[in-house]
Amino acid sequence: MFRGRSKHTLDEKGRLAIPARFKETLNQKEEDCLVVTNHLNCLWAFSKDDWRHIEEKIANLPLMDSAVNKFRRYFVSGAQECPLKQGRITIPPDLREIAGLSKEVMLVGELKIFEIWDKSKWDEEFQKARESFTDASQALSELGI
Repeated sequence: MFRGRSKHTLDEKGRLAIPARFKETLNQKEEDCLVVTNHLNCLWAFSKDDWRHIEEKIANLPLMDSAVNKFRRYFVSGAQECPLKQGRITIPPDLREIAGLSKEVMLVGELKIFEIWDKSKWDEEFQKARESFTDASQALSELGI
């Protein structure tokens, strides 16, 4: 599982070093590639195996449902394989632009995925999460977590 968060730097070609603890997770899954796609204000990175499970579920959704089509157009169409080379991936320019990534980025473990945020956007999002943490914790405790 992907856990923790850390600050990293993107170089001018969009190369991003993957933290050792995330590489360990990928090595356990025998993965040498990530699938990265756009999400709301960040990018989501999946192991190829976990992405295949998502694709299978999405492929079984109704073709004529407009909400599903919008989801596919945004989320699935953005998905790109990013090979892991020398402990780094290269994030394609279009994904960097969509997520507004600049030089400083944050990698945020989210168990089966990790998020890639522009540092300034992450700081804002983390503050929002911090402010709503008590309410979210209460809701989750009611679910047994």
